Amino acid sequence: MSRYTGPSWKLSRRLGISLSGTGKELARRPYAPGQHGPNSRRSKSEYGMQLTEKQKLRHMYGLNERQFRNLFVKAGKIREGKHGVNFMILLERRLDNVVYRLGLATTRRQARQFVNHGHILVDGKRVDIPSYEVEVGQVISVREKSRELTAVKAAVESTLGRPAFVSFDDEKLEGSLSRLPEREELPQDIDESFVVEFYNKLL
Repeated sequence: MSRYTGPSWKLSRRLGISLSGTGKELARRPYAPGQHGPNSRRSKSEYGMQLTEKQKLRHMYGLNERQFRNLFVKAGKIREGKHGVNFMILLERRLDNVVYRLGLATTRRQARQFVNHGHILVDGKRVDIPSYEVEVGQVISVREKSRELTAVKAAVESTLGRPAFVSFDDEKLEGSLSRLPEREELPQDIDESFVVEFYNKLL
């Protein structure tokens, strides 16, 4: 299954979560798209709730199904901690997500584009793989030739705050993953236990 490239606002409304992180998608019409959206009273089955949580998390980080499942399996091999939390931490350690968390991009989709186009350096070396797993302490920076990009400047200037598990230098346009995030610092509108239950039935 390929990565979703359709309208993100419509998908946000269907899943009931802001995929951009701004909340604008749900501000005016906080219900699913379609003629039955505002008045829908259909209750979901247990499987439906598990599938919805899985889709919310997958689309939030912008992965295709194969990448998502492989990362879930990898998280299950980590001995310490809970499977679901370890899975979310692995998602947070993706290079495109760290670029987004540092405020070098306004959305994860834009961050992925920056990485793909070679604008991002890891410890001084260009890395153009969005799924690259960032280690604690590695320095993420913007390539010298890319520092004047309007999109990068606008993203940094519009960033109001950053998570406590990352550090950033506005002048050098570089930052790092200071430590692994705690569960309370991860998306609160996701119930990872449903995701674990969903895949445990399949794997």
